[in-house]
Amino acid sequence: MQDRTRARPEGSTAAFHPRRPDGRIARTLYLLQPSFRRGAPSKGQVSMAIQGERIRILNDVEPRGDGAYVLYLLQQANRATFNPALELAIEEANRLGLPVVACFGLLDGASGFPEANARHYAFLLQGLADAKAGLEKRGIGFVMRKVSPAQIAIDLAADAALLVLDRGYLAIQKGWYREIAGAVTTRIVQVEGDVVVPVETASGKHEYAARTLRPKLNRLWDPFIAALKPRTVKHKADRLKLKSAVDVSDPEAVLAGMSLDRAVGPVKRFTGGETQARKRLKAFLKDGFAGYGAGRNRPEAAAASHMSPYLHFGQISPVEIALAVREAGIGDSDDRGAYLEELIVRRELAMNHVFYTEGYDDYDKAVPDWARKTLAEHATDARPHAYSEKQLAAGETHDRYWNAAMREMRETGYMHNQLRMYWGKKILEWSPSPKEGFARTLRLNNRYFLDGRDPNSFTNVAWVYGLHDRPWQKRKIFGTVRYQSENSLKKFDAKAYVRAVETLCAAEG
Repeated sequence: MQDRTRARPEGSTAAFHPRRPDGRIARTLYLLQPSFRRGAPSKGQVSMAIQGERIRILNDVEPRGDGAYVLYLLQQANRATFNPALELAIEEANRLGLPVVACFGLLDGASGFPEANARHYAFLLQGLADAKAGLEKRGIGFVMRKVSPAQIAIDLAADAALLVLDRGYLAIQKGWYREIAGAVTTRIVQVEGDVVVPVETASGKHEYAARTLRPKLNRLWDPFIAALKPRTVKHKADRLKLKSAVDVSDPEAVLAGMSLDRAVGPVKRFTGGETQARKRLKAFLKDGFAGYGAGRNRPEAAAASHMSPYLHFGQISPVEIALAVREAGIGDSDDRGAYLEELIVRRELAMNHVFYTEGYDDYDKAVPDWARKTLAEHATDARPHAYSEKQLAAGETHDRYWNAAMREMRETGYMHNQLRMYWGKKILEWSPSPKEGFARTLRLNNRYFLDGRDPNSFTNVAWVYGLHDRPWQKRKIFGTVRYQSENSLKKFDAKAYVRAVETLCAAEG
């Protein structure tokens, strides 16, 4: 490729990134750190460099020479440590002799985040309180306002030398990035830090299934699973006169002042924040990881890390989790392999799906043609059981095990992965049409799960209807889409699971 590099600040270069699927050209910034190398890090190695594949310049504007600070917009990665976007902001601020300001735009009222309710916001705010404390301890300013993420970034970037963004993959997030890039008049750098392997590095297309993405990730992930050394903040932000309109130090008070759906309330089972995430991860590796490979499909055994809500809200890095799993002194290769399959391959297959699919929440666009065709052919098949969405939400079906799974989800915000697939397949079976079943599954998923509204949510729901799968033996209602019968419950102690759910729900009060 022709060298089209422009003059850049000392210590960095930039080259054009290949054209992205949306036709726009992005640039990738490669920090010239002596320790950066492409080889796999040794065990426990701490990397000074942030991998160049994670970093892109979103506009052709130079950093503002009279900027008062480097601005970082927290949005996808809501944590104060093990956050490549934040560390890059600190690195650049130190080089420019400036403090760092982190900001967060809190969507409220009619402009609230789609489908988010009090349950989701409580967890988010708990995490932001933790992040605020961690940021301020490092000497980083924190500003929070009740505006959109794009608006707070645009407003505060007016006095910033540089704006740093993290990266998510949902349509609403892509919209914010476009809005910011079109309005900000200083350089914008985006850092992709909430996947192990950056999405476009892993694959330049929508992958057919896990089996097609897995070998690509396996070849690539070693250099990306590296510890990230926290930078020292050389210029504290305490002298800046920026004020936060929202004091998230008291998350319950902030939640009480918001206009949102309170019908689905906070849960006691999970508390948000990176401190809680690390505590749970440590406990899992100590007490639940050994035997994970064999026990992960037994929901009554509680062999789960419960990291999904924390990953969804960006309160822990998947790289940090992968490192901890690799370096755990217990468990065997089967345990590590099974966990990394879920953490990296399955999770990043979901990122691939939403990134490369316009309309990932639309049945007609998210579900493959062959699956929609066979489901349409069987749409008029008689349903032995049919329920309204209200009955499903209340867990009022003939299936006590499905009802227990729905109750766990409704009252605690979580459901074991083994049961999520059974839960979804039964909604397809009990709904008046495949399209309505898809919509119901997505609504229930996003309403009650703490980790709902996530790339995994949209992908897993589409999987129920044939995404990332192949045709199976034809049967009523499902056609050649994979069916899951009550016999799948025989693989674990279903009665023990029901008892476990009763205990969990009793603890919610």
